[in-house]
Amino acid sequence: MSDTHAQTVAYVRDSMLPEKPPPIAEKGAIKWLRENLFSGWLNTALTVLSLLAVWYALMAIGPWLLNTVWNVQSLRECREVLDGASGACFAVIKDRWHQLLFGFYPPQHYWRPVLTLVLMFVALAPVLFSQVPRKMLGFSALYPFIAYHLLWGGSIWLPVSVILGFVLGYVAYRLLARFAPLIAIAGAILVPVIWWIMFAAGFTSAMTSVAPIGLDFIRSDRFGGFLISLVIGVSGISLSLPIGVLLALGRQSDMVFVKSVCVMVIEFIRGVPLITLLFTASLLLNYFLPPGTAFDLILRVIIMVTLFASAYMAEVIRGGLAALPKGQYEAADALGLDYWKAQRLIIMPQALKISIPGIVNTFIGLFKDTTLVVFIGLLDPIGLSNAIRADTDWNGIYWELFIFIGALFFIFCFGMSRYSMYLERKLKTDHK
Repeated sequence: MSDTHAQTVAYVRDSMLPEKPPPIAEKGAIKWLRENLFSGWLNTALTVLSLLAVWYALMAIGPWLLNTVWNVQSLRECREVLDGASGACFAVIKDRWHQLLFGFYPPQHYWRPVLTLVLMFVALAPVLFSQVPRKMLGFSALYPFIAYHLLWGGSIWLPVSVILGFVLGYVAYRLLARFAPLIAIAGAILVPVIWWIMFAAGFTSAMTSVAPIGLDFIRSDRFGGFLISLVIGVSGISLSLPIGVLLALGRQSDMVFVKSVCVMVIEFIRGVPLITLLFTASLLLNYFLPPGTAFDLILRVIIMVTLFASAYMAEVIRGGLAALPKGQYEAADALGLDYWKAQRLIIMPQALKISIPGIVNTFIGLFKDTTLVVFIGLLDPIGLSNAIRADTDWNGIYWELFIFIGALFFIFCFGMSRYSMYLERKLKTDHK
């Protein structure tokens, strides 16, 4: 400090005061409560009413949930143990958990759906998380065939013949790409179709007679419970996204025929209830197949559920495409990119990033809609709960079964929701 300034200031502090803690109302839980729950009279009134509602709910449900019975064999024995008191009889879950999870799948083969579920998480890891090595994407591509063989069994040469069809299609695309892109795409589609229709069955029979490798075959009517919900839900989710992308691109195409077909498909499927499509899969689809064709009911349902979800997915992605500024398309043109490179490198990554909430919302709705298969005779968890309640041992029990089923559905749907939020934070879709 200069001498001149020292003469003009009456007092200058030469030592710092020690730091003091903030007032108790400006830190910690009290600050959070004051700012979030009691910031005004309306917020305070709503908080009090909410606390009262939670309190009355806990007082009504709490004693019933806390007084549970797990080790009896029937509802009559459960009521004898409770002796007139209010209580939950979760013994039905302990007694019938295998039916709720696996349906009528043979108990000695429970390891197969369990292994399929574990491998599904392994296959999803490189798709969902960028930290996982990209080399594992090869296993992700093979997983559908591995899952089919584990769940249904039979000769291993059937999924191998299907894989060979894709390999031949890839080879045809690479060989024909030097002529013209459309010829290459047509070859990549026609070659595997011809292989599957004309040669795959003979290849499978010949290889099975030479090397009969495989697992015991399990019929589709033995599937049930959450196993069937996961098979239909995961298949529909995995297939509806790429089909929805193609439908969205087709609807925005300048080619009149392609655009008209995509619009008709989307509008027709969106205008028909899912239950109608399921009845079509159950009763009518076989009429459109060649005589003598026995097409598996679960596969028919997967096709219809996938088409239904693809139509909604296409509209969600079209919303993302519409949100992109025109400059992004012009930038792709300025770089000299062709249509598919522009979509793959510039347009679609941004459109999918914008559409994440809608995509995950469609996935969650699709997974919950798998319970509708009960109306065409497939015993999903809801159908099996009706079968369990029809048993004389558990006739009259309701809430325990539905709480268990709802909890498992909540775990899967909440997991998808949390992953969506993680992906949004990672990609910063809000552009803050």
